[in-house]
Amino acid sequence: MDAKSVISREVAVAAGAFAPGHLGELTRIVPFEMVDEVLAETGRTQQRIRDLPSRVVVYLLLAGSLFPGIGWQQVWQRLTAGLEGLETAAPTAGALAQARRRVGTGPPHRLFDLLRGPATGIATTGVRWRGLLVCAGDGTLVAVPDSPANQGEFVRHRCNNGGAGYPSVRSNTRRAISRP
Repeated sequence: MDAKSVISREVAVAAGAFAPGHLGELTRIVPFEMVDEVLAETGRTQQRIRDLPSRVVVYLLLAGSLFPGIGWQQVWQRLTAGLEGLETAAPTAGALAQARRRVGTGPPHRLFDLLRGPATGIATTGVRWRGLLVCAGDGTLVAVPDSPANQGEFVRHRCNNGGAGYPSVRSNTRRAISRP
């Protein structure tokens, strides 16, 4: 006898800006339809039902850039904070790392290409120097090691609570960067 089995799953989600897959302010800038399209283009759409669908992992990666310096579990907590009352996954650090590896770098790179604005053409005059794209960085501070040589060469900039911990270099120059 040839028997077939079907597994179905009904999922109810809350409406509004913080519903799963519609994660607040991020989806105003990066709509979930765009994320789904990018996942399909890059072949990173999940093949089975997961606690961490690929779409949500992309938003996790985007949120990670908004909260630098904290762990991925804390980023996850901030990302899902508005979903109180809904059952959401509580992934371990290992599960988050595995999900990030599964999605890979292709979808974020493709989203960047879509959202960065128009790129300059090779024939556009004045934007390239010796084949490199010219970019301006104004007032960027970079901390340098606190060595006697650096203390003599670079200044510790003042801040609200006194001096900075390390000498720093202020970049006010135009630089040429390579563009893939």
